[in-house]
Amino acid sequence: MDARGYQQYKQQSINSMTSGELLLMLYDELVKRSTLASIALDRKEWTAFEEAIDRCVDIVNYLDETLDRQYPISQDLGRMYDYFTYELGRVKIGRNKKELERLRPMLADMRDAFRTAEKSSGSQESQA
Repeated sequence: MDARGYQQYKQQSINSMTSGELLLMLYDELVKRSTLASIALDRKEWTAFEEAIDRCVDIVNYLDETLDRQYPISQDLGRMYDYFTYELGRVKIGRNKKELERLRPMLADMRDAFRTAEKSSGSQESQA
């Protein structure tokens, strides 16, 4: 398969996703990158570690920027994203494995919460 065909397929797949599916994809990538950062930290692969943390920060910033601020929960999520950004910065600067391992389950919990919300909203739509 040529690269252009794959890119078109990938773009079409993304364009056909619901906003909930896109959100889950971002959270999955966030959890994956935090795991990659942990592995790179163990191996003392500093460039890979920093790239993974930078990507995590980019994802969290994107999530924060795309919040719909008209809902009260958005303020809480915004504060949570600020916290994640701050902690990821501390992890990167200090190459702090302990803090990274404390933060990773929080990221996974957020992903799982959104996954549950997506499933319940999907089941409510199918019942309507």
